[in-house]
Amino acid sequence: MTEYLYSPGVLVYVAGALYVFGLITINQILLRLLILSGTCVYIIYYSTVAQSPLWEAIYVSVLIGTANLIGLSSLLARKSRLAIPRAYADLYADFPPLPPGDFRGLMKLAHRYRVDDERQLTVEGQAGERLYYVISGATRVQKGDNEFILPPHFFLGEIAFLIGEPSSASTWLEPGAEVLEWRFDDLHRKCKRSTRFRLALEAAISVDLARKVARAVGPNAVRPRPPDRAQPPELVNSGLRLRR
Repeated sequence: MTEYLYSPGVLVYVAGALYVFGLITINQILLRLLILSGTCVYIIYYSTVAQSPLWEAIYVSVLIGTANLIGLSSLLARKSRLAIPRAYADLYADFPPLPPGDFRGLMKLAHRYRVDDERQLTVEGQAGERLYYVISGATRVQKGDNEFILPPHFFLGEIAFLIGEPSSASTWLEPGAEVLEWRFDDLHRKCKRSTRFRLALEAAISVDLARKVARAVGPNAVRPRPPDRAQPPELVNSGLRLRR
């Protein structure tokens, strides 16, 4: 029994178990590490199972291991904060759903600038061609007869980008505001090439939309009704009213 445990045949079961565990795991990094470990065990097996190493099988296993290492390196690089461009490192916290590699790809398509004078970005009822992210400064918004100011750190033109609808409001950047700008065509081409990038960008926009809803920014936001001063506070809070 002891001799069998140290025999080359056991290596086949060990390598096979590593492959099986790797194929049933969801985590891509762990999957590749397990497959790489199984490949190394197979190389050891091919080196010891016969009187002379099985070089053909070893060469193929080395090629498989090398390809796995390249894929693993790409995964680690995409998740590493080293992938974040220095010029945009201050903005990464504003895009939490984006891994560093996808954030880098998004920033490569962006144009970052600051406006000296008031600049209109969107026109209500007209189709947009650009997606914006306001980094700093105020944005004046006019929707119908209502006009209000939005704080920074939000997307503009995201509805037109996602579903192709005309802009729902006219917007102007106030002087001194800083913004990121993307062309729809560039983003759509990138999304077609990379499903992962498209899903990450849509997730970032969805988070921004959720923040807008949570803040309920704008003149249509529902404000809590103040309590009736003629009623004692404890009765107002309990839902009771005094009869006169």
